Amino acid sequence: MISKRALKVPKSPIRKLIPYANEAKAKGIKVYHLNIGQPDIETPQVFWEGIQNYKEKVLAYGPSDGLPEFRKTVAKYYQSFGAQVQASNVFITTGGSEAILFVYMAIGDVGDEFLIPEPAYANYISLAAVAQVKLIPIPTKVEEGFHLPPRAEIEKRITPKTKGIIICTPNNPTGTVYTRDEMQLVATIARKHHILVISDEVYREFLFDGKKHTSILNIPEMDEYAIVIDSISKRFSACGARIGFVVTKNESILKSLMVYGMARLCPPTVEQIGAQNAFENMQEFIPRMIQEYESRRNIVYEELQKIKGTFARLPEGAFYITCRLPVSDAEKFAKWMLTSFQIDNKTTMIAPAEGFYITPKKGRNEVRIAYILKADELKDAMQILSKGLKKFPNP
Repeated sequence: MISKRALKVPKSPIRKLIPYANEAKAKGIKVYHLNIGQPDIETPQVFWEGIQNYKEKVLAYGPSDGLPEFRKTVAKYYQSFGAQVQASNVFITTGGSEAILFVYMAIGDVGDEFLIPEPAYANYISLAAVAQVKLIPIPTKVEEGFHLPPRAEIEKRITPKTKGIIICTPNNPTGTVYTRDEMQLVATIARKHHILVISDEVYREFLFDGKKHTSILNIPEMDEYAIVIDSISKRFSACGARIGFVVTKNESILKSLMVYGMARLCPPTVEQIGAQNAFENMQEFIPRMIQEYESRRNIVYEELQKIKGTFARLPEGAFYITCRLPVSDAEKFAKWMLTSFQIDNKTTMIAPAEGFYITPKKGRNEVRIAYILKADELKDAMQILSKGLKKFPNP
């Protein structure tokens, strides 16, 4: 009764432990969620003001590629950091996840391959199964801050079936920010082998310690090869709005995206109005948001350094850290924390990192921590995690 495709889609590593968290909450236990990238920072008022100013009497279908004025606003935003794009290069999607799926299906046939550094954002893995394309992992190491390996390590994975290289910077789940040299390396490989670069830049503003972001759109001679995937979810703390976009100068890809866009009719209209107002007033809230996340990052990293047997590099961006814990099975540990360990009726929920790897059994002793709690809760959660590691019976 169930399709083979559905059976092959992996469960979310972020959400698979939710039943255990719900059971803990039903017992009155407070669960600190370090497992999911759902910011607690309030959605900016300017977003709501944009929605409140929507005066139409009928909420009608919009254009399949997004509202024209919103596309112009998104293009202007990209122009602000040097990307020479126009509204015609912007395709609005129902969240970043739809952008990923549409790009897979626009450029890949069943069995085609995409290179991707691992660990990788889990939806790239699950949506690849939906689109029936294959992800070929590029290995990265926690000791090296999950930066890209040498050119030869990437190129030896390219086959006649390779359609593109997927990168995410700042990276989810690692917090890595690729340097301009790394972005140039990816671009050089793409041009040499005539494959595409799909660059996920959802966390573009989330940079720490003076790091600079390099968009694939800022690399010369990439007009036909560059595809950017983006979203307002984290930038505007508006995950439920479901507004994403694809940006590319490749006309054939845009035409292919439109085929899928017409099939799903249109992206959310009212949320585009809110997002437009937020883009036009970003400086009212973005600097404070970044400062807050940098402070939270410092708390998590400092607490991890106190835990014997733990290894982590200081995240350079986004709001995640992937680290090695002194356990052999991080999923068992995460489940144990929810079912068997509490301090003052409180516990933590973390994301086992194995689910962010394509290679089987890799990352089993690693976890991703999302620092999306307020400072006092975050420190308390990290201390509970530390004490749990000391008590865990099956390291």
